[in-house]
Amino acid sequence: MKSKFFTTSLLASALFLGLSFGPAMAQGTSTPAIDRAQQAISARIQQGMASGHITPSEARELLRRDHEIDLRESRFKANGTATPQERQQLRADVDRLGNEVERLMMNRDYVQPPVQNPAGTTPGIDNRQLAIGARIDEGVRAGRITQREARRLQSRERDIARHETAFKRDGVVTPQERRQLRDELARLNADVDRMMRNHRNSPR
Repeated sequence: MKSKFFTTSLLASALFLGLSFGPAMAQGTSTPAIDRAQQAISARIQQGMASGHITPSEARELLRRDHEIDLRESRFKANGTATPQERQQLRADVDRLGNEVERLMMNRDYVQPPVQNPAGTTPGIDNRQLAIGARIDEGVRAGRITQREARRLQSRERDIARHETAFKRDGVVTPQERRQLRDELARLNADVDRMMRNHRNSPR
């Protein structure tokens, strides 16, 4: 499921939305160590997506946090400089983001990307999983899905992706295997929708 096509599509979408991998720096200031750290983190996110350690929904959240650091850095530099306290805050933000990326990269419960074979592709299923991942992100932002619930949902995303990878190993996904994947995605989507309808955690 973590094909080059979907990796490229997600990265292109992130760039289109303004979630650029390189920091948007104000002219006349310099934070080279922070900038290099962010570039390294962006490369690790791409590596994690390609290897299956990082799901599309996890990558979107990491990219969102990376973009927030960019915006904070630009605000700090708006007056032509960044104070030692502001630089310290940026380093702490980058360190936390880097640690989260490495935690995901060390997760042994990952999905090996399948060998691409047109006879064994499942674009409808792949698109459905990406849509569910986006809904999980939306629920977290809206306060209707907690971080703990999101982690459980993302774990189920990985389970489905592993099943798909196993089905594709022989180059063919049978109708029964496709039905199983669709059923698993339908159950996952139903749980996401149930949480999204739950107004207990929605912002007041």
